Amino acid sequence: MSDERWVWGVGLATTADDGTVLDTWYPSPEAGRIPLGFDPAMPPDALDRLAVPDARRAVTVEVVTLEVDLAAPPTSTSDAYLRLHALSHRIVAPNEVNLDGIFGHLPNVAWTNAGPMHPDTLTRQRPFLAREGIQLQGLDKFPRLLDYVTPPGVRIADASRVRLGAYLSPGTTVMHEGFVNFNAGTLGQSMVEGRISQGVVVGDGSDIGGGASIMGTLSGGGTHKVSIGARTLLGANAGIGISLGDDCVVEAGLYVTAGSKIVVADEPPRADGSRVTVKGAELSGLDGILFRRNSLTGAIEAVRRIGHGVTLNEALHA
Repeated sequence: MSDERWVWGVGLATTADDGTVLDTWYPSPEAGRIPLGFDPAMPPDALDRLAVPDARRAVTVEVVTLEVDLAAPPTSTSDAYLRLHALSHRIVAPNEVNLDGIFGHLPNVAWTNAGPMHPDTLTRQRPFLAREGIQLQGLDKFPRLLDYVTPPGVRIADASRVRLGAYLSPGTTVMHEGFVNFNAGTLGQSMVEGRISQGVVVGDGSDIGGGASIMGTLSGGGTHKVSIGARTLLGANAGIGISLGDDCVVEAGLYVTAGSKIVVADEPPRADGSRVTVKGAELSGLDGILFRRNSLTGAIEAVRRIGHGVTLNEALHA
């Protein structure tokens, strides 16, 4: 495998008093292998000075140097965190990293405003932590993106709505109710007011409307990774379980899945008066389609669109 499919970094690993590695922060991961002549025993001073224990959280912090083969599955917590950092630092794009079995290497962590803790320690030391002003912010396997990476050129209104491992391109705006999971994100300027699930990528100039939902592949046994093309609008409170191509629109409030029965409204009726109907999967990934619900019959219809789709506010996404 070429060096381009490797990533390496020097980071700080936080370990609980029972030996559980809680997280690893890599300030500046890089593509490739560890350079020849680099001495892991001589970490950067800026990191070495931060490698101090925190008795309040019952954790120790140590410097780690690691390189990982992105085509192989994760082998440790520090390995898993390096992969998530590589995504959020835009070293690799979603679905270009092997994340098989990653949940098994990510312990459930009590995320506090002072850093990660073992959940059992938090329960045991809760009164002391309260006196110290340490508050619980979440209990999860994945931390918030902004606690580890500040992606340039991106706006995130609510830090709790974007996980580490999200890939956000410059010009992306994630509003307060927007959500971006790990191994998912935007490939250009985008407005995100809905949910982008794991494995989903959104093309340049697209708008994920308020309350909209994009199905991923973590549940339901699906294998198709949904994607959205460029200049496409997923209307408010709409949802999709199929891919959308460029210049598409899904009407507000409409949910389109692979099994949805969709009338091809551009096709003339058959001799018996029936309409040409297909499953949503047959339209997956096609460009220039408007998905709407007929207000009289209630049927989902697909209509061919001409020209470009949505246009984002350039000042908002500059």
